[in-house]
Amino acid sequence: MQPTTPPPANMDPAEWQVRCDLAALYRLADRYGMSDLIYTHISARVPGTHDFLINPLGTLFGDMTASALVRIDLDGVIVDPALRDTVRVNAAGFNIHSAVHRARADIACVIHSHTVAGMALSAQTRGLLPLTQHAMMFHDGIAFHDYESFATKEDERERIAADLGDKDIMILRNHGMLVGGRSIGEAFHSAYHLERATQAQLMATAGGAELNMPNQGVPEATATRMRAITQAHYAFFFESCLALLAGDRTDWRR
Repeated sequence: MQPTTPPPANMDPAEWQVRCDLAALYRLADRYGMSDLIYTHISARVPGTHDFLINPLGTLFGDMTASALVRIDLDGVIVDPALRDTVRVNAAGFNIHSAVHRARADIACVIHSHTVAGMALSAQTRGLLPLTQHAMMFHDGIAFHDYESFATKEDERERIAADLGDKDIMILRNHGMLVGGRSIGEAFHSAYHLERATQAQLMATAGGAELNMPNQGVPEATATRMRAITQAHYAFFFESCLALLAGDRTDWRR
């Protein structure tokens, strides 16, 4: 969806489009319970640069706007000097997101969440099981990173990147989830389905009934079909989801 307001003076229209889409993603994440007040983060790369956009500390996901997002470089420096004395970025958020953006040029958007289901699953040794279609979409596509306390140590960035490898999704053990996408639409598609898969697993395993596992080869086939989804479909999916924000009291595209 094209922005309804023009970009600010001296801002590249491509950056403004990403800002509008990222602000919408914050609001969608809040709508689906993927926020944790002010303590989780979503980032998106500024096209044609190494910089990325992230939330300013203190702004709630449901109140995010395009102009409120903060552009920082891979060293954590706020690009706009006028904001450096008035805006802060969470140190753990910078560490986690910069680790991915620095190591993976193919990833345009990163979602880090602390949902109740995601945290609960992150404490289970076996991770995500192929119990549902949603879960099988991610078969053999999930990495793991051990918890090291609050992620504020710079040297943890290297371990996060190494543990992620070439995967797009990582379970941060005893912590939460990390989802990357080649577009904002792909990242939200993965995060939404991953969250539903974790919720379903927790409900299924809590019931105590015998679990039905898929036939051999089915999880692999499902994941293969998932990887064949095009960016055009992810863009269609994301634009369809924007209709959910039509009733918001303020426009995210400002």
